[in-house]
Amino acid sequence: MASRKMKRGLFITFDGPEGCGKSTQAKALARWLRTRGFSVVLTRDPGGSPIAEEIRGLLLDPRHKELSPLAEMLLYETSRASLVKKVILPALRKGELVVCDRFSDATRVYQGIAGGVCECLIAEIDEEVCEGLKPDITFFLDVSSRRGALRLRRRGRLDRMEGKPLRFHEGVRRGYRKIAKEFPKRIRFISDAPLEKVKQKIVEEMTGVLRRHFGSVPRR
Repeated sequence: MASRKMKRGLFITFDGPEGCGKSTQAKALARWLRTRGFSVVLTRDPGGSPIAEEIRGLLLDPRHKELSPLAEMLLYETSRASLVKKVILPALRKGELVVCDRFSDATRVYQGIAGGVCECLIAEIDEEVCEGLKPDITFFLDVSSRRGALRLRRRGRLDRMEGKPLRFHEGVRRGYRKIAKEFPKRIRFISDAPLEKVKQKIVEEMTGVLRRHFGSVPRR
């Protein structure tokens, strides 16, 4: 463990359309990494710090229908500023692995590509907010908009973003596919499949990343 802590930690993000299973897979990966002796911080965006969790409540509350995509973007970036400064960067400096449920890609897709906010504006603000931080690896989990909506209905009450029209979520899915093609070295695009098969694929990809970064992967 001592030699591992000498290196900067890894920043791992999960993203994708609503109902893709990213939160479940992020938790599963965090558990797998811990069984191999890694110190892991599991967090989410928006959220992760006290003020960011307050902002998350505002963003996802179905009562706040008046929020425009521009207002959403600004709130997401405000939340992210706290998450990066208070949680992610300190953990990475200590050599810990950070697994984050959504990050900057989501803002570009939801508020930019699907929402119509200028992507250049989003990129400029996000660069300042994140202090240049980029994920080391991102897992994009795919699911059709209709299948994702069905999963959400089975789960129960929808939050404000989940409850947007189907055509919006179809735009979100197209947006994720677009940026996955732009960043093939960082983004691993994983098609919809049974939970265990997706988990296995993520572990295989993550094993390669760990070996390149740390030189080896401890066995359980």
